[in-house]
Amino acid sequence: MRTGMLALALGLISLGFLPVLPSVWTLVLLTFIGLSSLPSRLWPIGLFLLGLSWACVSAQSALDERLAPQLDGRTLWIEGRVTGLPEQGARSVRFELSDAESRRGQLPPRLQLSWFGGPAVNSGEYWRLAVSLKRPSGLLNPHGPDQEASLLARRIGATGSVKAGERLLPATAAWRDGLRQRLLAVDAQGREATLVALILGDGGGLARQDWQVLQATGTVHLLVISGQHVGLLAGLVYALIAGLARLGWWPQRLPWLPWACALAFAAALAYGLLAGFQVPVQRACMMLAMVLLWRLRFRHLGVGLPLLLALNAVLLWEPLASLQPGFWLSFMAVAILIFTFSGRLGAWNPWLAWSRAQWLIAIGLLPVLLAQGLPVSLTAPLINLLAVPWISLAVLPLALLGTLLLPVPYLGEGLLWLAGGVLDGLFRLLAEVALWRPAWLPQPLPFWAWLLVCLGAFLLLLPRGLPMRVLGWPLLLLVVFAPRERVPVGQVEVWQLDVGQGLAFVLRTRHHAMLYDAGPAMGDFDLGERVVLPSLRKLGVRKLDLMLLSHADADHAGGARAVQRGLPVLRVLGGEAAALPEVLKAQPCSSGEHWQWDGVGFSLWQWHEAGDSNQDSCVLLVEAQGEKLLLTGDLDARGERAWARDWQAGRIDWLQSPHHGSRSSSSEALLKATAPRGVLISRGRYNAFGHPHPEVMARYRTHGIQAYDNVEHGALRLQLGAFGEPQGLRAQRRFWREPR
Repeated sequence: MRTGMLALALGLISLGFLPVLPSVWTLVLLTFIGLSSLPSRLWPIGLFLLGLSWACVSAQSALDERLAPQLDGRTLWIEGRVTGLPEQGARSVRFELSDAESRRGQLPPRLQLSWFGGPAVNSGEYWRLAVSLKRPSGLLNPHGPDQEASLLARRIGATGSVKAGERLLPATAAWRDGLRQRLLAVDAQGREATLVALILGDGGGLARQDWQVLQATGTVHLLVISGQHVGLLAGLVYALIAGLARLGWWPQRLPWLPWACALAFAAALAYGLLAGFQVPVQRACMMLAMVLLWRLRFRHLGVGLPLLLALNAVLLWEPLASLQPGFWLSFMAVAILIFTFSGRLGAWNPWLAWSRAQWLIAIGLLPVLLAQGLPVSLTAPLINLLAVPWISLAVLPLALLGTLLLPVPYLGEGLLWLAGGVLDGLFRLLAEVALWRPAWLPQPLPFWAWLLVCLGAFLLLLPRGLPMRVLGWPLLLLVVFAPRERVPVGQVEVWQLDVGQGLAFVLRTRHHAMLYDAGPAMGDFDLGERVVLPSLRKLGVRKLDLMLLSHADADHAGGARAVQRGLPVLRVLGGEAAALPEVLKAQPCSSGEHWQWDGVGFSLWQWHEAGDSNQDSCVLLVEAQGEKLLLTGDLDARGERAWARDWQAGRIDWLQSPHHGSRSSSSEALLKATAPRGVLISRGRYNAFGHPHPEVMARYRTHGIQAYDNVEHGALRLQLGAFGEPQGLRAQRRFWREPR
């Protein structure tokens, strides 16, 4: 039985590793082979093939529900009902629209929309909206999150930006949204939004600083409704009935065990419905159902059976769940606990069991965090010793009881006020810990080193006294000390990061690193913090020798402060140093300055007769073993002509498309003077400026220049000095990534 369930689970999980989905006839053949194998000795292979086939069918269904290509990028009038809990920000609101209709064509069942500067939007309302719709897409950077995979896992068929709209019908049966408004109106000592996240699973109101604190301390799971919260509530109900039965207070005509299991599951299900019954809650309820069923009828089959049953139940219900990091973290955490506590001789005292569980979970989840590119909290094992019971035994019971008693004057509000105060005390402690020891974002490992780290974690999870267990520690230390590929002397590794309508280049030589522009930032949307800084850390950059900001426009210099806060920056230069924030301490770009790092030459140029910000761009020329790269910022045609007359002008190999491919740049004078063989374009998909302009693209084609666009290729990597071609991350095929 276990063999069959494991084979089925492996087939379902294999979906996430497919570069492309099989054709219809291939799936028919796999299904036929799988069914034919069931009566034979090859039945595990049959279950594997059936699991894989079902996962592929489900994934293809989700892909087919995406926005039609002919509607991609168009602005349509649509009508639909708001579902879920809208995330209300300071300047915008993000929400989902279901069963939307348009006269121009069929729309996906679920849309994710953003409305900047719009009115309040509530769940259950029916709206008529003018929306610029896009097929699901996202930024793709080295070792970063894959937004397209996340959208597919949630079965979002399109994203869009609302231009205008009118409410046609008020909310109907939107009790969760009404409850959220009621909770936000309660005095919870400033923690109203945090309680909403804990009670309703709506984290949209949490401040960015709160999320950073939770991530740094490894306590995000405490505010995201998960198996821990569902299991706690079910465990309290089960323990209450078991205690009543032991004291003889439970009715003897009712068998206590079936009632305890049934009422525990009912309580968990009610909490799940309160939280919106999202995928993590569905996963937790399914796992709990398997555990309770095992407790009733199948204890003799061992403790690993409920985990396998829950794993298969979750994947059969939603095969795309395996595309989300939370799936792997939750099931691995439970598997670690089962492996740790089952089969041990003798019983541990409660404190030893609790403390050891935290450390072993931290060790066991390390390979998963590395594989997913997630930060590692070094303080999580210690802080969770206190934070988990703080939330589980104090805050959550007070919050749920207060919510239940809200109709009772003063009583419900008083309990929520108390819960908010207890929660605020925890956050103050977490903030101090996060300031003392921020989360660590390790550099990705070679595959062989990652496998050895997995082996090391497994050895350390074994009981004490077993041979070879001590070897787990040196294997685990490969996370820090594993040899990694280094840039050869005389070459420079160049990354054009995918930052949408902005610019950010990372240049690494053997012993030095610099950043040319830091990505855009507008209000709370700071890609310097969200993309540039994590990418630098994952590329192994621990300090920047130089941050060069071509000019002061927000799409080039907006992310600079976040980068400077997150990494030591030895020197900052700016094309418009006086216009940059004073905290950056930027020095003016010095035209004619040149230097060498590890056999690679760098030189600066700036037009002294510049009349505006774009013309003030500080230009960087990089030469490695005769191969040249020119980074131009937002230089326009007049500045380009001035550069073409300079002594540095001459043939280059690679050109950063000036001003994102604007019509006012990439002049004939520049292209003739430089004659590049390739141009690197950084821009936002369907940006409002129409970059790159068709005339500019036609000019590139006329000169035989190959264009590499981050919208089509994702982040681009160029090994300057090796005379190769730029490599885009989208070249790594995944079935959910559309070829562009």
